[in-house]
Amino acid sequence: MPDSAPLNDSRPSHPPPSVLDGEGIRVEHLQNPPGEGPYHCEGEHTLFMTLAPRPIHYVQVQDGKTHTGLYQKGDLLITPANTPLFVRWEGEENCLQIQLTDAFLKRIAAETFKGSDRLQLIPAFQQRDGPVEAIAQLILTELQQNPGGNQLYVDSLANVLAVNVLRQFATTQRQLPLYEGGLPQRQLMQVLDYIDAHLDQEIKLANLAELLGMSQFHFSHLFKQSIGISPYQYLLQQRVERAKQLLKQTNQPIVEIALDCGFNSHSHLSKQFRQLTGMTPKAFRVG
Repeated sequence: MPDSAPLNDSRPSHPPPSVLDGEGIRVEHLQNPPGEGPYHCEGEHTLFMTLAPRPIHYVQVQDGKTHTGLYQKGDLLITPANTPLFVRWEGEENCLQIQLTDAFLKRIAAETFKGSDRLQLIPAFQQRDGPVEAIAQLILTELQQNPGGNQLYVDSLANVLAVNVLRQFATTQRQLPLYEGGLPQRQLMQVLDYIDAHLDQEIKLANLAELLGMSQFHFSHLFKQSIGISPYQYLLQQRVERAKQLLKQTNQPIVEIALDCGFNSHSHLSKQFRQLTGMTPKAFRVG
């Protein structure tokens, strides 16, 4: 988990880790030969999730406690900010490292749990949590398939991850508030109009939530209740719809259409277009 030298110098070096950055979150996919070393972050809380297909033996020391055990795929290690960690592992390590800034976590706590901005994470060894594991897997998929990252999607995942980490690994566990009924029509139309007017730009979850003066977690739940899909899914749908119009009504090159619709490349447009329509942009244009 920490950055360390291999125990066996004859082992081949690994490529640099993949990295995904978002607002308040940084994600790395770490693959290391057997080793050991320290890890310390002053301003970030860190979640490590084991991805190795075979169990790996770890010795871990943090907060004055030592843990020894076989970590299996999906097992979590929680290291709060400013908590020194020492790790030794045997075997080829393969894990996801997710850092959440302290400022981001405090904001999520204050917004979601009604003023509980003083919630603190506690160190935890070899934990299992289904929701946290599922969200981390989605983050890993985004890291592997779209390392540039879709800001709205990454923001959404970061928010849901932070809420669930606070629920399960904070000093005082809290229940999530219930949101019923969806958004009023006036507020929903305000958000949909904003998305339509900014399809060619980077849209952040914070932009949409701020329109209505509510937390990002609260907004995401009410939005999905209103129209049945997440803000990110709706944004993709609208970008593909805009691309369909331009493909039929203009002679613009497809790469230009991709950028005009907010996709970061021709291949990004093609992938999303095929998923939603079952055909490529080129086939749609000539069809």
